[in-house]
Amino acid sequence: MPSVTVLQAKSILSRLVRAVETGSEREIIITRNGRPVARLVPFEAPSAGPRLGIAKGVFTVPEDINARNAELAALFHGKADS
Repeated sequence: MPSVTVLQAKSILSRLVRAVETGSEREIIITRNGRPVARLVPFEAPSAGPRLGIAKGVFTVPEDINARNAELAALFHGKADS
């Protein structure tokens, strides 16, 4: 894992980013006055999570699924009959 000074990093930042991005370097340590102060590592995007439609064919939608929409809307708006 190579290390560079802040001054060096400023002048060759695009090369450092490319090295980390392409995988030729796993991480690069940036130092100031001989002490490590930062780490340049590749960005790991979070997973997209479950995909829509993943349960397709697992259950069937009832024909009357929308039958109570007005009643549910009233409940959300605080207009339910007591």
